[in-house]
Amino acid sequence: MTAITVIGSVNLDFVATAASLPAPGETVTGASLARHPGGKGANQALAARRLGADVNLIARVGADALADEALALLAAEGVDLDQCDTDASAATGVALIAVAAGGENQIIVAPGANAAFTPGHLATPTHEALICQLELPLETVAAAVAQASGFVCLNLAPAAPLPPQTLARADLIVVNETEAAFYGPALHDLPGLVAVTWGAKGAGLFQGGRQLAAAAPPPVEAIDATGAGDAFVAALTLALLEGRPHEAALAFACAAGALAATRPGAQPSLPTRAEVEARLEPAR
Repeated sequence: MTAITVIGSVNLDFVATAASLPAPGETVTGASLARHPGGKGANQALAARRLGADVNLIARVGADALADEALALLAAEGVDLDQCDTDASAATGVALIAVAAGGENQIIVAPGANAAFTPGHLATPTHEALICQLELPLETVAAAVAQASGFVCLNLAPAAPLPPQTLARADLIVVNETEAAFYGPALHDLPGLVAVTWGAKGAGLFQGGRQLAAAAPPPVEAIDATGAGDAFVAALTLALLEGRPHEAALAFACAAGALAATRPGAQPSLPTRAEVEARLEPAR
């Protein structure tokens, strides 16, 4: 079984679903409210686990009532949480998410213990692969990548400046269109693979500015895009580690992301390996 370490954020998501998203200064009523475990680190850890990887999550939560709820699905499905520590002086991270009927969302994050995760809290074990995002302090991400000995995936979300050596160390960088625009053409000067997601249009895989592969997601009825990008990141990392060709790996990742958009919530929506393979079967 492929071993993946995820270093990243843990949140509890409060999701309000309404017919439309509010414009600045506008109030939208008639929404329904749900609570789901979330955080990009936790989402990607659970996504990788459901897709068949042996996963270790290194993270921090607060000493509060939200922590157990935020970690519940991870614990239930066998993600190793031995290095998910409790911060006695910070709250568990919270995300406030507004979702429109068509699946578009807006997200505000109160990072809590995630923001207090300093490089001194790192304990990176031996692993085949490391996945990091940017919901932790950037110096912590840079330190984790510098310590890594295996395959490194950097999901540059939310977009923020990182040291050039950190970006250059990544074997795989994953960005959406907005994040790709933030980093600009320099992203394609890096030595590793760069995956750019285009929403419902699919994704492309590049290296040195040259497109290696492109894939479109299977047709689905999207109701909530929360977690779809995290499913994509985990699936593409795992597929590449398993030695799938670039095009097949990208198709696997696009299918995982698409399926995650068909169910509400971040972690509850993440698909299993069997579900993803089933959606790919007609294309074979």
